[in-house]
This record gives sequence, C-alpha cells and structure tokens, in this order.
Amino acid sequence: MTGITFTPLVPAPFLILLCVLAAGLIGYGLWHRAKGALVRALPILALIIAIADPELVQENHTALKDVAVVVVDESDSQKLGARQERTAKALEKLTADLGALEDLEVRTVHAGRGDAAGGQSGTHLFDALAGALSDVPAQRFAGSILISDGQVHDALPPERAKQINAPYLNAPLHLLISGERKEFDRRIRVENAPDFGLVGQTAKVRMRAEDTAAAKDTPITVTIKRNGGAPQQITLPAGTTTDVPLLMENSGANVFEVEVAAAPGEISTVNNRTLVSINGIRDRLRVLLISGQPHVGERAWRNLLKSDPNVDLVHFTILRPLHKDDGTPMNELALIAFPMRELFEEQLKDFDLIIFDRYSQKGLVPFQYMANIASYVQQGGAVMLAVGPEYADSFSLFGSPLQNVLPAEPTGRIFNGVFRPHLSDVGARHPVTSTLAGALGNAAPASAEKRGEPNWGRWLRQIQVTKGAEGQQVLTGHEDEPLLILDHVGEGRVALLLSDTIWLWGKGFDGGGPQTELLRRVAHWLMKEPELEEESLTAHVKDAGLQITRRSLAPEEAAVTITLPDGSKQDITPKSSGGGAFTARLSITEPGVYTLTDGNKTALAAVGTPNPLESYDVVAGEDKVAPLAAATGGGVYWLEDAVAPALRRVVPGRVAHGSTWMGLKANKQFAVTGVTQTPLSPVALILLAIMAGAMLAWWREGK
Repeated sequence: MTGITFTPLVPAPFLILLCVLAAGLIGYGLWHRAKGALVRALPILALIIAIADPELVQENHTALKDVAVVVVDESDSQKLGARQERTAKALEKLTADLGALEDLEVRTVHAGRGDAAGGQSGTHLFDALAGALSDVPAQRFAGSILISDGQVHDALPPERAKQINAPYLNAPLHLLISGERKEFDRRIRVENAPDFGLVGQTAKVRMRAEDTAAAKDTPITVTIKRNGGAPQQITLPAGTTTDVPLLMENSGANVFEVEVAAAPGEISTVNNRTLVSINGIRDRLRVLLISGQPHVGERAWRNLLKSDPNVDLVHFTILRPLHKDDGTPMNELALIAFPMRELFEEQLKDFDLIIFDRYSQKGLVPFQYMANIASYVQQGGAVMLAVGPEYADSFSLFGSPLQNVLPAEPTGRIFNGVFRPHLSDVGARHPVTSTLAGALGNAAPASAEKRGEPNWGRWLRQIQVTKGAEGQQVLTGHEDEPLLILDHVGEGRVALLLSDTIWLWGKGFDGGGPQTELLRRVAHWLMKEPELEEESLTAHVKDAGLQITRRSLAPEEAAVTITLPDGSKQDITPKSSGGGAFTARLSITEPGVYTLTDGNKTALAAVGTPNPLESYDVVAGEDKVAPLAAATGGGVYWLEDAVAPALRRVVPGRVAHGSTWMGLKANKQFAVTGVTQTPLSPVALILLAIMAGAMLAWWREGK
C-alpha cells in the first residue's frame, strides 16, 4: 500500500497561516494586474512545499486471521436422550468446516460442567465465551457458535448485555440446539420450606408440581415419605403453587421425600424427586416429677429440669404418706390435695416424661392409675424410676401394674457399701453413656478388655435385681450388677436407675462425676432425642463428600447400600470409630438425592440445592438464547433437522444467517510489517525552484 504523508517542519497552524498569506499576496497582485504576479507564486509554492516536507510512504501489510469461538455445553442435562451424540456429530462437522477456512482462527471451549457438591447455579456458557474473547479485538471477532440444549442460565437480555459491553455482541452468535422439539418433562419443586417446626404440629411447605405437556391445574399425584417411612399420597394441580401441611413427628431432622410419578416418555426423572428437611423442635417439654419422700438426691432432678428453659416442670413431693397417722389435724399438714385424677387420667398424655424419684406404692395412687401409666408408656410415653430402698420392699412399684413395663424385678437385697459405677459392654457403645467424661479412664479404646478404670467417684447404695433383666444395661455397679437400665417398651421408653446416691457426684465426693450430663442424656433419650438413638443411620455432606455414620449396639460391621441419584446402587461398609459408631465416606459424583439403608434403618441425604437449576428445567428450548442471537444477527438451529448448518463468510453489516446456513464475519484485518519512506522535496531541487522562480519574476518585472 502506497500513500503520501506530510511531516511539516513547523506547527500545522503556522503552515496554514503561511499558505493563507501567500494566497493573499498572490491574489492581491492578480487583482491589480501586477506584472509577474503568477511567476512570484512559483518560489512561494516551492518554499511552502519545502516546509511541508511531503514523503511517499509504502507499507507492507500481512492479513490477520479472524477469530471464531465454538462453545460446547457439557452440563448434566446434555446427557439426556440423544443430546450427547448430536453434540459430538455437530462438533465434528464444525471442526472440519472451520478448519478448511485458512483465514480463520477457531477456539473451542468446553463449559457448563456442574458442581459435584450440588451447589451449582446452573449452566454458564456466556461466561466461558466472554473469557475466550478476553484477548480478541472486536475488529477480528468473526462470530460464536453455541452447541447446547438451550438451558443456559447466564444468558442476559440484549439490553443488559449492551450495557456491560459484552464482547460476544460484536459478531453473529448462533445456537445449535441438541434436544428435540417434542420433549416434555414432569417435575416437583419446593418453593419455600421452614427451617423449624413444632413437634406434633404441621409445617406448611410451598410446593409446585409441573408437567410441560399437561394443561394448567391438571391433577398430579405426589408421594411423600417421612424419614423413609410409609408413603402418603396427595394430589396437586399442575402449574399451581400449593401449601402442603407436613406433620412434625419427632424432634431433630424430619426428612420428607417428595416425588411425582414418572410420566411415560418424559425426558428426565431426575427432577421428579426432591427432599425437604425440617428440624423438629418441642415447644415446651412437660415433665412430671413425683418424689416419694424428701431426700438429698431430690434436688439433683429438680435443678436439672428447672435449669432447662424448654421444660415445664410439675413437681410433687410426698411429705407425709397416708399410712402415717399421728393425730395432727389435716389443715395443719396439707396445703392442697394430691391431684391424682387430673395427673394420671385427664392430663396424663400431656406429659412428655414422668419421673418417680424414690416413690413407694403405699396406697397413695390407686392401681387403676398405675395401669394408666403403663398404657401411657406402651403408646409412646416415657417413664423413669430413680429408686432407693423402697424398690426392694413389699410396697415396690414393681408390685403395681407398672411392672408390665419395668425392665427388672427387685430381689429384695440392698447393697450398702462403696462401689464405683462402670460402663457395661453395651454402655460403651450406647450414645447415652459411651462419651461421658471420664468413662474410659485413661484408655481410648471402647472395647471391654481395654477400657480403663473410670475417673468417677464412688456411690454408696445399690438395689439388686434378678438376673436376666430386660433392656440395655448401660451402667453396672457392685459385682457388675445392673445399675442403669434403658428399655424400649411398645412405642415408649423406660429408664431404671437402681441407686439413690448419684447425688454424690454432684457434691464432688471421691472426685465426683458427670451427674448432670448423665441425667440430662437419660431424660433426652427417654424423649427420643435423635442424637441419642442407639440404632441409627445418618449421612450429611462434608468437604465435597458424603459422611456416613451408623450407630449400633452390635459390634459387627454391616454394609450400607447407597442408591445414587441416577438410580444405580453402591455398597459401602462403615468402619468402627469407637463408642458404637461406624463411619465411612463416599465421594460425591453428582448432585441429587442419596438413599442409604443398612437393612434396618434408612437415611436420606440431599446433595446440592433442593431444586438445582441444572436438573430442574431440562426441556430443550431457544427462549433463553434466541434474543441474543437475534440481536447479533445470528440464527437458531435444531440439530434434529441436520447435523450442522453450512458455513459462510459474510461482509460486516450483511445478513449472517439463513435457514440452512450460518455466517461468520469476514473482517479482513491486517498488520503492518514494514514501511518505506521516500522524500518528495529534495533540498537541492527546492533551492533551484526558489532561485529560478525569483529570477524569472525579476526578469518579468523588468521587461
């Protein structure tokens, strides 16, 4: 390329002023018809040319390749149907066609892979496209091609993309859709769920069932399971948000599995199922404490229960038994009558826990009321007996109808002497006692053979029971006799503490012990605290993996079967970590619902958000990307019609797409590789022109 440039020896304004003056002088001479006026213009013109210093410039140009970007969607939704196969064929054809264009540089970007932990925010292709164009000048950008199912979650409206000067707006953007037009999907979405709910009451969860092939408000059957239990079916109108009441049956996690039945031919069933986890909390725990007689240990129970703000305590102490008759007037002995009927008949089921502390059956509570308490336990209630010598005499509670739910029968023998409580083999594995401070002494292993002497103080009295006691004997005392027994009875629970000297721990006798913690755990186990369940299976996400914990009183390891979100199954065997716990870790490969079972217990774990964008809406479509394609002059094509459209290079500003072809801009940019400069005003020639012009003007004037 050749051209003329000027490099004036003086500032441009001065040169312009000089030209104006010269033109004025010459014009003045011509106006007055002065001799040699035109001849004088020759030296002036030569002088101006010399000052302007014109040069002939010759540039050597090298053509620059335009840049085209192909973005390949590799998100999870691309694995559905024949999408992967279509994508692979289209990419192969595009690679060949683009490679045949010598003036084009092609960049292929693979994007859209979801977060393995399930916390993905959808498919992001435009972020990847913008990153690939970060070093490409707008003048060299030929266009971009997206191969996707159209479910792109970072596609901006054209107006917003223009506001941020998105680089992909500078050339045609084309979308190749890998799905099919006839696709449809059925799905369930949880729009809102509370974090907490009161036990025994319902929590409202806002749900939405959808079917892209059904009319609005078409009935859709939804199945709900709580903690892997029996299914419950409800009907929701398609496309309408509905508040569904879910009953909180236990404290701790209430995990609800919500599922819609798969429709024949739908594109995916991954989004047919989701989890709702609501933490059940008790509004106020009602505890009835009946002390058969005043004694030192009574305060331990009262202090424990009164210190818990979530406990409503009703406490009665029998100060004067009915069999004692010393002639003292009743108005000087009793403030109120003992409300037997109200407590043990009318309001019995309102209590979460009943504690008999050194209570003796001496005619105060009739047998029919004790039968009510036994029935209360069978139906899901909780009773604890903290007994003393009265349990071994003829007025023992074991002689009442309550014996039907008590785990051990007294022998009538009482050991009065010092002994140190120990963990039994079962107690070393039970969550109520296995982690009590000082339980293992200085030894870490939980096996009975290697346990150390407990760092606990001694007690002074123990009630003996017959051999073969039922339930779980978690603490032993004198001669390894049962000291604390926990038992499941029907739907309820019973605890039996065979000593009334636990209060010595609270006083620090012989070093003391974990009195408050032990009583608190026993009380919460009786009220079915999930963390204290001796047989349980739990799983939660931790550090991009699934942490599995199985608790059991049996020492044998057991395999856990895991059902992955895609329906496949995998077995894993948790290893013992001591204290009755078995743990394992599973690497997470995809988000979704994981179901675990050991043959006895079932657990559910939701990996990722309950309704991730990537798996919720999987029907192929052009709605999200088509506005951007139209704004750039690009087109949208369905790969079910053809492997890929033909390619054309188009002049900027011309139509860049057709029904069977898509265009990429031909920018024809170049780089200057060399410059040759040739002066057009040699000094000698300019001087000669000035002198010749001056002499010619002098000659003309003198003629």
